[in-house]
Amino acid sequence: MNNDYAIFTDNVVGIHAEENDEEVSTKEQKMLEYVRSLKALEDAMEPFKEQKRELRAEFRERGWLNTDEIRAAVKAYRLYKGKLNIDEVYENFHIITGTGDEE
Repeated sequence: MNNDYAIFTDNVVGIHAEENDEEVSTKEQKMLEYVRSLKALEDAMEPFKEQKRELRAEFRERGWLNTDEIRAAVKAYRLYKGKLNIDEVYENFHIITGTGDEE
């Protein structure tokens, strides 16, 4: 990412050529400030992303879960974390698809 960051910072000048110089300078400064902060956050997150990749790989390698089972577990976790009402999801699915419990 360091190379991408350097390329980005080298090319920021002149992005807003139609605007006045002071405004361009301010926008450039804010863009650079934003990108610096974004880069710092992404750099800080990378070790955690690597840990997630290693966790998935370990569970697959040991035969505990396959890729589809890991995906299903993650989806279930995301639903739970999002506090979705699974009954509402189920009902809406049947409304959209036109299927349902025919009694």
